[in-house]
Amino acid sequence: MSDIAEKVLQAITKSIKNDEMVLPTLPEVALQVRDAAENEHANIDTLCSVLQNDTALSARIIKVTNSPLMRTSQTITDLRTAVSRLGLQYTANLAMGLAMEQMFQATNDTIDELLRENWQRSTEVAGISHVLCRHYTSLKPDQATLAGLVHRIGALPVLTFAENHAQLQKPNVLRALIEKLAPTLGGLILKNWEFPESLQNVPQEHINFSRVVDKADYADIVMLSVLQSYIGTSHPYTQLNWDEISAFGRLGLDPSISIADVEDLSADMEAALAYLD
Repeated sequence: MSDIAEKVLQAITKSIKNDEMVLPTLPEVALQVRDAAENEHANIDTLCSVLQNDTALSARIIKVTNSPLMRTSQTITDLRTAVSRLGLQYTANLAMGLAMEQMFQATNDTIDELLRENWQRSTEVAGISHVLCRHYTSLKPDQATLAGLVHRIGALPVLTFAENHAQLQKPNVLRALIEKLAPTLGGLILKNWEFPESLQNVPQEHINFSRVVDKADYADIVMLSVLQSYIGTSHPYTQLNWDEISAFGRLGLDPSISIADVEDLSADMEAALAYLD
């Protein structure tokens, strides 16, 4: 498989360089949301005017605001109050992440199934990332959620490439290619999207289990979220010696504990997964 993966990576890289294939672009609403949030004159009304153009996205923002995660005492029913409650940057990061779901679609049934599979895994990791970030770090939960949602974004060019190469359209072959190539391609995509460096390194660094950094970062959070998501399965990651993974120490998380079994965390995790669904 490594030979095939290398050939596919070279072919994708060449296609991108020759403009025969372009890297995925952020959905228009996500770009508009980011531009609005980064404008120094932006305010709640500016962001709401963008979000109001996407009824489904607006509804999901309101749904998140009413989630148990946000500890809202009264039910919020309008977008402006929701954005005011979450804050500009939190809303922008959340909206960008949720808008990406529309990218995970294809006309080919096999490709479509794998795109949806990757999105489902991304949302699960994003939900766990939100909870770990909130309870174990001083980092921003909205950034952690976004990091979880984009950690497998490199699967998109692999599956796009496979749409035009029938010999690759076998689920097991594609899953193996994604595991091999998504980290490298994901980093390229996030750099192309001009994401912060703290997120650009997530696709590659979240599987670098021997990484050593001064303090916990978003790659650490996503790494431990991925590991937690595989507890109870036969995935190869469950066979690693988690005691040797220093990210657990940086977050102060016991490698032997499943956060799904921790009473204070399980409700938060359920709420986080529900609003990303």
